[in-house]
Amino acid sequence: MTALVIRGGHLIDPAAGVDGLKDILLKDGRVAEIAGPGKLKLTNGASGPDIQTIDATGLTVAPGLIDMHVHLREPGQGYKETIASGTAAAAAGGFTSVAAMPNTRPVNDSPEITRWMQAPEREAVVRVFPIAAATRGSKGEAINDFAALKSAGAVAVSDDGLPILKDSVMRETLAAAARVGLSVIQHAEDTRITHGSAWVASMNAGPTAFRLGLRGWPNEAESTIVERDIRLVQELRDARAHLHVAHISTAAALAAVRQARRNGLRVTCEVTPHHFLLTEEHVGLYSTNAKMCPPLRSAADRDAMLEAILDGVVDAIATDHAPHAVHEKEVEFENAPNGITGLETALGLSLRWLYNEGKLPLGRILSLLSAQPAALLNLKGRGTLTVGSFADVVVFDPKAEWTYNARQTRSKSRNTPFDGWAMQGKVRCTISEGRIAYVGG
Repeated sequence: MTALVIRGGHLIDPAAGVDGLKDILLKDGRVAEIAGPGKLKLTNGASGPDIQTIDATGLTVAPGLIDMHVHLREPGQGYKETIASGTAAAAAGGFTSVAAMPNTRPVNDSPEITRWMQAPEREAVVRVFPIAAATRGSKGEAINDFAALKSAGAVAVSDDGLPILKDSVMRETLAAAARVGLSVIQHAEDTRITHGSAWVASMNAGPTAFRLGLRGWPNEAESTIVERDIRLVQELRDARAHLHVAHISTAAALAAVRQARRNGLRVTCEVTPHHFLLTEEHVGLYSTNAKMCPPLRSAADRDAMLEAILDGVVDAIATDHAPHAVHEKEVEFENAPNGITGLETALGLSLRWLYNEGKLPLGRILSLLSAQPAALLNLKGRGTLTVGSFADVVVFDPKAEWTYNARQTRSKSRNTPFDGWAMQGKVRCTISEGRIAYVGG
């Protein structure tokens, strides 16, 4: 099947400024033609039995979603997730591209591992864009060969989970990445504050941690690293330097990003659905499915995330999809690993709480989930459905209400605090580079 027509849908393409009824012809992995209802010319040799048709009447058609922060666990931890299972979950959630973090085993700090992750043998359902380690082994000491990593397919560099603490190394990372046109994604955590010789802070420092008798992670552990990194960008005086703050979670860190923007610096950030919806109180009685890094914060911090989405300080919604096996989460809270799954729930949560409850325009939400992540990672031809772009499409019913059932996940793991939550916006079809990757409902 080389050609596919999507008829009768309401196309919303924020990057192209399109919001209306359109028919779309996809051919050979690209968008070949867009026209008003019933007006496709079906040029470029697309005709007859070679055309498959999708009836999108009453549905929204949009550029495929892009998640710029996922953990696919391969190589090394296939019992938690594989590239095949993780991308199947992505397709079910409407994502056609995912950027995979480097904290694999071994760490993705080489062109060989970067290429291995993209090989056809991994059986990815949607496109995988590796994010390579900024330093060798993610140890924060010696930076990697960024030019070689970019040539192998890396779209950014990061030591996610293991922040670069030394000023000299972070300065060198920002400068070297700028020279080759890569973004630096920083996990903002001063581990000198959150880690002791025999303990690790396991949740936000606040009244809930005090009540539960758990060691708390203060907001300053995040904000001080963000402030330090912004200072280094300013001192570098290189307009090409791009600092991106991963999974931002505190009002103080957001304030630093907001001020950096006012000062003309290229500093961006992402927020996760769990950080703009949940608070530290969702830990309840030691629920390990509410344990993540950075931790769930106070209601004031949660509200600051929502405000930053509304006023445009937040550049992208990312899931930080972090699958873990059941036995790893069914332990004492302090001993459980950080992270939750999120690929199948991001759109449903965003539409339920940002669109339906928060009245944020649908186009704005889709931009945060597609066009803006594509721009941040310089993914040419993605995040839009203009003629010639990649045929990455999500078709969904924005009015459909449904309940998430973690037992039906396509991921290998079920560690989510959103099991049983009401969602809005059901994905009906996901198309990756012209191939149907998921059909639902």
